[in-house]
This record gives sequence, structure tokens and C-alpha cells, in this order.
Amino acid sequence: MCEPPTQSSRSTRPVAVKIKLQRLGKIRQPYYRIVVADARTRRDGKAIETIGKYHPKEEPSFIAVDSERAQYWLGVGAQPTESVQRLLEITGDWQKFKGLPGAEGTLKVKEPKASKADLFAAALAAANEEPMTEATTPKAKKARKADDAPKADAEAPKDEA
Repeated sequence: MCEPPTQSSRSTRPVAVKIKLQRLGKIRQPYYRIVVADARTRRDGKAIETIGKYHPKEEPSFIAVDSERAQYWLGVGAQPTESVQRLLEITGDWQKFKGLPGAEGTLKVKEPKASKADLFAAALAAANEEPMTEATTPKAKKARKADDAPKADAEAPKDEA
């Protein structure tokens, strides 16, 4: 008769695979992982592999994709969602996969911040170059308590009279 399917025969069946965004972060502070997952899994479900990151709230948006792994998964038939396809177009991975011109992409990169050590050294050098002078605004003198006391006594008898 007919034999029941074994565990090994199930694992060799082709599965529809998608490249999609997995949401992380807080409310109004989203950031995403670009993941390869079974098409039937939910948005934040178990992923087969993480191939990148996307932080939309930064200026410019932070996009990091492992190009080699993205090319592999696209090559074996993984279908990107619309949003992931746009990200792959920005990084140039989609053009590289399709063989289109413009494979360098249009990814904008944030300018690197100056290190704190460099900023400190610059501030120290600027402080050494300035001539030493006294403070431009003199210290405010405290009001004398003795002056305030007679005025208060003078007002009190007027109220009684």
C-alpha cells in the first residue's frame, strides 16, 4: 500500500520564501531588521536569516544590507516585499541582481561625528590662544539686609495710624 510521508520528505518540499521587514522598537520609534522568512510566517515571526537593518527615523535613514546574502537569497528565488525592494534599490542590490545600470545605488550616508577627544583638543587650543582678561560682567552684589529692615519698620507704623 501507500507509505505515509516521512519527516525528511517534508523538509525537501520547496517553500515560498520572502525577504521582509521585521519590526522592532517602541511606539513611534520603529526600527526594522531585513529578514528572510517563510512567506506564511507573521510579520514579527521566526526568521530564517537576518540580512540587514533599517532605521527610518534617523536623518538620513540608516540602511545596512549584507549584499552577498541578499544576492544569494534573490538568486534562489526569495521574493522581496515592496518596501524591501525599495530599500534594495537604494543600496543598489536590486539593480545588481537584475543586471540594470546604476548598481552603485543612491544610499545617503550620515557624516561621521567628530570624536570627543578631537573636540576637547580644539576647545583647549582655542582657550590657550585667547588673551587672559577679567570677566566682562561683574558679579552681582547681594542686597543689604540692613537697608531692607528700616523700610519694613517705616511701613508698619503707617498701617497702624
